[in-house]
Amino acid sequence: MSWLFIALLAGAVAVLIGAEWPRLAARFGIDARRRRERARRKKNLRVVPGEEAESEEFARSVERDLAKLPTIEERDRR
Repeated sequence: MSWLFIALLAGAVAVLIGAEWPRLAARFGIDARRRRERARRKKNLRVVPGEEAESEEFARSVERDLAKLPTIEERDRR
């Protein structure tokens, strides 16, 4: 094998890696690792059912807070 063949082969490999880099980084990069770790952690989570009284109390408190918010009348916008 000549040095020219080895140089062309190395150049072709470099071009191939450069062209496929975004796809490789998405699969094997740091962000992919974070996504896999997050998915692993989320598998262990579960929804804990709350009491009905708590959700009604929360809904009433939200309604009270919304009623206290200031509103802008249509004529005040001009």
